[in-house]
Amino acid sequence: MTAIDRLSLERRVDALFAHLMRDASPGAVIGVMQDGEILLRKGYGLANVEHRVPITPATRFRIASVTKQFTVSAALMLADEGRLSLDEPPHRYLPELPPLDVTLDQMMRNSSGLPDFLELLRLGGHGLDRPCRAEDLLAAACRNTHLNFAPGSRFLYSNTNFLLLGLIVERVTGRKLGDVLAERIFVPLGMTRTLLNASLDTPVPDLATGYLANADGSVRRAPHAYPQGGEGGMVSTVEDLLIWSRHYDRPVLKPADLAQRLTTPMPLHGGAANNYLRGVERGSLRGLATIGHGGLWPGYRTEFLRVPDARLSVVVIANLGSVDPHRVARAAAVEALRDAGVLLATPAPVTAAAIEPMAGTYFNADELSLFDLAWRDGEATVTQSGIPFPLAPRGDGWLVADRGAFEFALRLPGAGDTLDVALGAGRVLPFRRLAQREPVPANLSGRYHAADCAATWTIGATADGFAAAVSGPLVTGGPAWPVRGVTRDVVEIETPSPWLTITQLARVERDASGKVSGLTVSSGRIRGMRFARTG
Repeated sequence: MTAIDRLSLERRVDALFAHLMRDASPGAVIGVMQDGEILLRKGYGLANVEHRVPITPATRFRIASVTKQFTVSAALMLADEGRLSLDEPPHRYLPELPPLDVTLDQMMRNSSGLPDFLELLRLGGHGLDRPCRAEDLLAAACRNTHLNFAPGSRFLYSNTNFLLLGLIVERVTGRKLGDVLAERIFVPLGMTRTLLNASLDTPVPDLATGYLANADGSVRRAPHAYPQGGEGGMVSTVEDLLIWSRHYDRPVLKPADLAQRLTTPMPLHGGAANNYLRGVERGSLRGLATIGHGGLWPGYRTEFLRVPDARLSVVVIANLGSVDPHRVARAAAVEALRDAGVLLATPAPVTAAAIEPMAGTYFNADELSLFDLAWRDGEATVTQSGIPFPLAPRGDGWLVADRGAFEFALRLPGAGDTLDVALGAGRVLPFRRLAQREPVPANLSGRYHAADCAATWTIGATADGFAAAVSGPLVTGGPAWPVRGVTRDVVEIETPSPWLTITQLARVERDASGKVSGLTVSSGRIRGMRFARTG
């Protein structure tokens, strides 16, 4: 690429970040590399608003779940040396865990069925803004005996898998995970600005501050108080992540086929594809295969994207929660691919005319799943478990979730008030549009307890309807959780949060006399957890 071509690319990428160039805004950094040549590395906005520190390619960020591929790499290295087996269960190495029929390989592929420890703690009223210790995170995994599904049969994202993998690396080596990663990966590759920062109170030079956007356009510091490990504890830079991406193409670490081991797929039981590989996921961009991963933590968002056939890598890291690196990285990749003369598919755009007649709330009772479909801000948007995400055309009549590590696709047009929705593992389920929501069952009031997360919900009537007082192993008290009706025996319960508002569905269980005996609860990363009525 010539100098003028680079200038043209830079100006087109600048346009993607134009909204971050106003005065005193947090921002993002981007790096674009093709065939080992860095085409662009540039920062936008401020790493620290209070001190007006600009973002540069050397600025460090918390990269959250992009950490997972490094944790998996350390475990694969130990497996290659015969020091652990991918076919063993985690309690073989962490004997304090309950004996569950799960393998390390299934954990690497997010097909283990282990519930996310963040969800387990959240169901007990604890959130990322509250102080927590590393031993509390492990304790959450040790209490749980629930599996979301038979191991190997489904994909469902779970941070528990990688928290435990990191701890297993530590038990096997007798060393801290950060030291293992530094010795085996960071130092050999020259990733001198990268480290595992497990403790949030440890100062890190040149670390960007994380911010969240307020409704009026101002920003606030993002609250987070959880320690992090193999699931998301790394700090890095856009330059260091490009160095790591280059290793996929020109390996220097042992085993020499590490990149192949990371990216080798394994079908689910029954033969359906699992697009989550080992700490990375496969996807597509305008007809080209991609490999990558995103990262999300209060105030930080990351996208690590590779287009192997075009030898292209794009890394975007932000310190503002409203920036969407997933979409920005793909937009920048499209610009770079066009410059390289790569022919890209152009699916027909989604239109308001296609979405608005089908807008509404859709529900599937068997799956215990609900979502809202709407045309919002010029695009088709689904809100599920309280989280909104846009839909993008796949090119075959299906609209897919435009977000990473998530299985959701719907087909238009629907049949009357029913939409076909693909939820992974080869399953296409009918979702029916609700004409209206039913009220909360009048006899729902009571106390409910789930041993697997040590959470107690006390549900009662209020002046505004129903609400739940929530307590758990780390917290008692806090704001009440609103309870809303869905159908006669399904309610939606909202978790208020200074970061994300999350919802979960609860199916009301009844005994032979019709008395409420318990709740079966499903959230974004937990399926079918039982809360027994205790009072």
